[in-house]
Amino acid sequence: EREREREEGGEEEEKKKLSMVPARKNGASGVKGRWKSQSLVTAAAGRARASARTNHRARAASASAARGYPLSKGAGKSIHSSELFVTSATSSRGEATSSSSRDSLRVGPPRLALPSKGRMAEDTLGLLKACQLSVRKPNPRQYVAELPALPGLEVWFQRASDIVRRLEYGDVDVGFLGYDMFHEFSYGNDDLIIVHDALNYGQCHLALGVPTKGDFEDVHSIDDLKNMGWTKNNPLRVVTGYQNTAKAFFAENGLTDSVKFLAADGALEAAPYMGCADIILDLVSTGTTMRENNLKEINGGKVIESEGIMVASKKALKERPELLEMVKQILERLEAHLKAEDFFFVTTNIKAETESEIAKLMTENGIGGLEGPTVSKVFGRENNLFAASICVKRSDLHETIKVLRGMGGTGVLVSELTYIFDEEPWRWTELLKKLE
Repeated sequence: EREREREEGGEEEEKKKLSMVPARKNGASGVKGRWKSQSLVTAAAGRARASARTNHRARAASASAARGYPLSKGAGKSIHSSELFVTSATSSRGEATSSSSRDSLRVGPPRLALPSKGRMAEDTLGLLKACQLSVRKPNPRQYVAELPALPGLEVWFQRASDIVRRLEYGDVDVGFLGYDMFHEFSYGNDDLIIVHDALNYGQCHLALGVPTKGDFEDVHSIDDLKNMGWTKNNPLRVVTGYQNTAKAFFAENGLTDSVKFLAADGALEAAPYMGCADIILDLVSTGTTMRENNLKEINGGKVIESEGIMVASKKALKERPELLEMVKQILERLEAHLKAEDFFFVTTNIKAETESEIAKLMTENGIGGLEGPTVSKVFGRENNLFAASICVKRSDLHETIKVLRGMGGTGVLVSELTYIFDEEPWRWTELLKKLE
């Protein structure tokens, strides 16, 4: 609106200037030619302003649709991105772009989107590096990078909330982000699918934060909150950055018509005591920030659990064979590394008559490893010395060492594992089923 007012103001000034110019004389060809040139310039400027207004309104409509806002006050109803198909005028490259959904594949190489900043970005890059998928970013100020291990795959850094939008519009094909963002912004989009749902970082949950004092002092459950007498004229004011998730949660709890949702991006914990809202709905990791701001979680107030996930466009996976192969490689490395993180490799020397005697004794003591112990002869000074090796869960390490020593084990070696590759990851099999 402000831009439109400035443009209209510019047009009024142009009209005033033209009104102050003396009339042309038909007999003065030089004057006539000069005024003709000025008229052409003025007309061109007017057309440029009109074009700018059209492009601005198209962008505004696209942005409003992406956020689920009405296009105008008189639009009659709110038009959401899933209902609106806006095609802009020919862009600088001469291509028409859709602002609502991927109706056709983007021309060019496959693209992977990663979080651009924050703890989520650090953890994502750390996991990829541990899987021998280090991201190479020549210029730290640029938002584009590459994965040398997967030639031909472009890497783009985006805000976590924008990764889902970029996937919806077809700007990228695969992305890493938190489940909370995916749950909030992918609402109603059947094209986006989860490839890996547990990347073992970014663990947190979305929950209600209720004041510990005042009217809410005795509120300890969602039922207590519902019984406080909220009405349409006296609604419960909830401030959150997760509008879609919040509306679905309160609808499930029968508070659809007695809740007012307020938008905010940060420092939500201050809102109840500022008088801006009654309660908050926000991410909770350790709960320290909430407690230090005199807020508490309540029974039944946990909305969703969240951690890092890998998502993709179903359409892109179906129609880009090279992308599907890249996703398989990424998925296999992720699965192998994440599985290995839960285990240690333990080796010890044990005296016995035969290998089978040691294997049987280990199995009877409940330390058989993944598929069973590996026992082999040690060629040294003693003829009856064998080496026994097993994979042990981290939580069972010290108990396992105690059992091995009780069996006569000596020189126990414990090693970190980098990968445990299965024949084929079960998540890959599940992905192929989703693509059928």
